[in-house]
Amino acid sequence: MNVTHPRPRTTRTAALAAALAAVLLAGTACSSKADGGSTDDGADGVKAGPGVSDKAIKLGALTDLTGPYATLGKSIVQAQQMWADETNAAGGICGRKVEIVVKDHGYDVQKAVTAYADISPDVVALPQVIGSPVVAALLDDVERDHMLTFPQAWAASLLGKDSVQVLGTTYDLDMIAAVDFLTRTKKVAKGDTIGHVYFEGDYGANALEGSTWAAEKAGMKVVGQKIKATDTDLSAQVSALSKAGVKAVLISAGPAQTASLAGVAASKGLTVPIVSSAPGYAPQLMKTPAAKALETMVHVVSAAPAVSSDLPGVQKMVASYGKKYPGSPVDSGVLSGYNAAQLIGADLKKACEGGSLTREDVVKAHRSQHNADTGLGTPQNFTDVSAPASRSTYVLKPDAKAAGGLVGVEEAHQAPGVDAYLAERG
Repeated sequence: MNVTHPRPRTTRTAALAAALAAVLLAGTACSSKADGGSTDDGADGVKAGPGVSDKAIKLGALTDLTGPYATLGKSIVQAQQMWADETNAAGGICGRKVEIVVKDHGYDVQKAVTAYADISPDVVALPQVIGSPVVAALLDDVERDHMLTFPQAWAASLLGKDSVQVLGTTYDLDMIAAVDFLTRTKKVAKGDTIGHVYFEGDYGANALEGSTWAAEKAGMKVVGQKIKATDTDLSAQVSALSKAGVKAVLISAGPAQTASLAGVAASKGLTVPIVSSAPGYAPQLMKTPAAKALETMVHVVSAAPAVSSDLPGVQKMVASYGKKYPGSPVDSGVLSGYNAAQLIGADLKKACEGGSLTREDVVKAHRSQHNADTGLGTPQNFTDVSAPASRSTYVLKPDAKAAGGLVGVEEAHQAPGVDAYLAERG
């Protein structure tokens, strides 16, 4: 390197010593980069690692802003940024400001893998990863890197990983609750056939496991209709279900598919109850031609309450979000994203109290939480990596006049049979 400013002369020995030190430092830097970053103590004595400096804690978000879950992705991103801004205004975490690095994968697995490689050296945890297939593709990397990850995906196949936390219930438990709701409210009876429209992949497969198990226990059978995320006209599926004589339909897909299912079914005279998983509904649907059919036929099973809930924590969040993002819909993604951010914030605070913000210690802090309660729903237990964090679900119903387009029908409760199902699954 050429030096243009004057400097004192050094001895040959001193120069060699300085050069050797520079080489050693460079080697250490290279080693730290390969291992995911330095783990030196910060100025405050707190042990640091990738994504943590004396001034900042960086979190990552691998989201969908341009694919089938773009609406959900935008809501989650904005809700988590609101949390970060609120947290920083209150002094940050561990004396550090929180930053969120957002990458859009458009629900494309390869793009998500590339995005993870880009941000993983520079973040301590991921409070948002949208998509079961995306999370499945990243599992090995996340575990290797000890990257605490909250997927916006609820497949049971994601359980059992120390660094991966499925928040709330899994898809199979939701569908067990859906069948229970249909049975308890006498919308279906023993001997009936239930249709189940589901996405190919972990989301749909896991949901179908739950519906099939619950239906068999209730003396009913399930007729499945597997679809792709790109399928938005379900006319063929409705015709097949009608021919099968279904008395109700479950759907484990996206909002566009739920709208098509309800709209087409109503137009073809298949006016049967429809129960959707939470990812299958968005308030924007109430501005489509399917709105009336949705209000008449659809219920939603969710581990989270409606954003129109009278829970104080939910009401406070809704008011804050409306003020920060006027004109943006307050949907389930807002609640889900804000809840995840609060939970990861609690993990970071606990890790800081323990004197270490390394990835491994953030994961340990998270796994020590046995009654995590953000005031946004039911408490969760994160101590058993193989078990769902919650077993309770709400039943909601579309309502165009309500905040978030949903109102509560039943408070959170555990459906009969859930414990038996989980015991059978081991």
